[in-house]
Amino acid sequence: MSNKKNKGIKNPEKAYIRDFKPKSEGQVEYIRAIAENILTICDGVAGTGKTACAVATACNALYLKEIKKIVITRPVVETGASMGYLPGTALEKVYEYMIPVISEIEDFFGEAKTEELLHYKTIDIVPLNYMRGRNLHECYLIVDEAQNCTYEQLKMAVTRIGRKSKCIMNGDSTQSDLYREDSRAFRNFYEKLAETNDVAIIRLHYQDIVRNSIIAHILEKI
Repeated sequence: MSNKKNKGIKNPEKAYIRDFKPKSEGQVEYIRAIAENILTICDGVAGTGKTACAVATACNALYLKEIKKIVITRPVVETGASMGYLPGTALEKVYEYMIPVISEIEDFFGEAKTEELLHYKTIDIVPLNYMRGRNLHECYLIVDEAQNCTYEQLKMAVTRIGRKSKCIMNGDSTQSDLYREDSRAFRNFYEKLAETNDVAIIRLHYQDIVRNSIIAHILEKI
């Protein structure tokens, strides 16, 4: 982030760069944590802007040339055929899962610039299955929907962090789609990292919901 004291993310080229301002105190804390730490883990209920904050912060760092690349990964919880047997490129295989992330990038850079960045893999969307063995230098790694990662997948992803890089993991531990034995992996993972240097753990609650206020009322009752 270009200015840690600035509570928003502002850019001068408004032709296609969107200003991003946090909409809750929790989001302010989340963005500050990303700026000040190497690994930031955010556990928040639906609608709190976990992905929006992560993507906007990473896009801002890319725009300011603080990093050379953004890598975004997300688990695919399969309900049938294995990803490896589906047709198309890696991005095509997971495109439907990545639409929320791509939409956030388009909000920041605009559709045309986003298409260019994805084409040249300056922003690289990688299925979590294909992350092993990568070394990510001068990069932001975003692990989205981390509540659907197994413990070993989370461990593998975080060990990809290279020189001058950061990792942001976000998820909602109350909405895991994994089997019961793996459903607490995300929470177990970050609880073990509590009090670790250069690691921040942020929790976003009902008061941080910015998508629609009715979500907070619904989640409190179900």
